[in-house]
Amino acid sequence: MSVQRIAVLGSTGSIGESTLAVIARHPQRFEASALVAHRNWQKLAEQCRRLRPRHAAMHDPVAARALAQALAGTDTRVLSGSDEICGIVASSDIDTVLASIVGAAGLASTLAAARAGKRILLANKEALVMGGSLFMDAVRDGGATLLPIDSEHNAIFQCMDRGDGAKPGVRRIVLTASGGPFRTRDTSTLANVTPDEACAHPNWSMGRKISVDSATMMNKGLEVIEAHWLFGLPREAIDVVVHPQSIIHSLVEFADGSMLAQMSNPDMRIPIAHALAHPARIDSGAASLALSKLAPLTFEAPDYRRFACLKLAYDALDAGGSAPLALSAANEVAVAAFLGGRAGYLDIARACAATLAQWEVRDVGSLDDAVAADAIARRIACAALGLPAAAAGAAVSLAA
Repeated sequence: MSVQRIAVLGSTGSIGESTLAVIARHPQRFEASALVAHRNWQKLAEQCRRLRPRHAAMHDPVAARALAQALAGTDTRVLSGSDEICGIVASSDIDTVLASIVGAAGLASTLAAARAGKRILLANKEALVMGGSLFMDAVRDGGATLLPIDSEHNAIFQCMDRGDGAKPGVRRIVLTASGGPFRTRDTSTLANVTPDEACAHPNWSMGRKISVDSATMMNKGLEVIEAHWLFGLPREAIDVVVHPQSIIHSLVEFADGSMLAQMSNPDMRIPIAHALAHPARIDSGAASLALSKLAPLTFEAPDYRRFACLKLAYDALDAGGSAPLALSAANEVAVAAFLGGRAGYLDIARACAATLAQWEVRDVGSLDDAVAADAIARRIACAALGLPAAAAGAAVSLAA
């Protein structure tokens, strides 16, 4: 059995670290050949000293110089910028690409992996939200293999996978959502939510941006859009249910009325191990599910008044074209403003709604189209928040 050479895009984040933990359990199967991060060069340097990858890269050039200095005298080659990162993932040195760079910044490198026909383990939902048709065309034309890492989409994939390539008769899929930290909080107090409160997820340990997305349920809304592209299902066949215990990670209902669910402890090493080894099964390091000790499993419909961002995601999917891209870009701006103390918690949904209301839907036929639409949406969101245009930022390294 040959060793699978893996590029981990976003290695310093929670998904990246979980991936490295699974890789470390199976050195005879996997090798971390390339590690990529944005600007946390200290953590990346520690990972490189421990794992000795052939390549390490940073989006931020200043951080890349610091990393190169820290790794001087080692065999790890340090690279910088989107072009060189895209070159790594497309190179013959890499078999599998774990795409977990948060936000729009991961689109260019994930597209490069698809066009190069790599095995892609997708945790960056924005690649499909921003350019679903563009990305899926690249997967098909490049002959890439696409495996979902998000716990919900991986659960759906497991329920659907028959191992023979056949598509079962699916009536609908049901994505589960924890409800985040504010599922039962008095809605009259949401205007006073602090960033630390929004990042205190009851079940998962994640980065701050994705934790806020979980609190607003924008994360689940983006997953609805992602599921549409991954599984080829219409909007009306994709439901969301709030399941606070996060034990059932999603469900599939089939044409005969049968429903299958994937269950496990809330540990991202499980879907990561599944995708890394597919179609085999390997030890993930996660604890077994003790059914007799579980609390009752409960389910409830999402409250769109509490979780307005989820409804906005369905609206964007209905609008099609570049509308999901505009929603994602506006959300990135609004969440950054909230985390930076320049906007309130409820301003996130407000800015996203204002951006969609003003949005002129267009097709996204190229990376250039995505870059241009992303910039426009960010400016609209800034205006809605009363922020200067300079606060819009940009999708890091998007224009590769």
